[in-house]
Amino acid sequence: MIYGALSFIFFIKGLYESVKKKNSFGETAFLSWLGIFVWGDAVIIGLFWFLSSLVCLLVKDWILFLLILSVFWVVRSMGETSYWFNQQFSTINRNPPERLRGYRLFKNDSIWFIYQIYWQCVTVVSIIATIYFANLWLRSIH
Repeated sequence: MIYGALSFIFFIKGLYESVKKKNSFGETAFLSWLGIFVWGDAVIIGLFWFLSSLVCLLVKDWILFLLILSVFWVVRSMGETSYWFNQQFSTINRNPPERLRGYRLFKNDSIWFIYQIYWQCVTVVSIIATIYFANLWLRSIH
């Protein structure tokens, strides 16, 4: 319930930031646990988490929620892996290395492949979690 309620609040805030303030690319580091990195993400992902939470509450299925969560992170992390892979070879520098967390350790554009590798690791963990929760969920519906 809390996850869904917070997601709805962030959905509303994302709409406000994106539409009224024209701040769709404003960073939201404190919302990364939801997969929301900028306010534009909050509009779509906030609504997604609100509706997913609502469905899982209505059907009273906690394992289904965990399965949705793990599948979401498979998809989100694969997208981020692709994003950072492409950033390495792009002539457009949307992410100056010096603005990224971790730059103090990796003092050049190598931070981009560090981000890519990080997201690949998230993908692996998410796939394993998806397999685990899918197994639990399938057993619970029989």
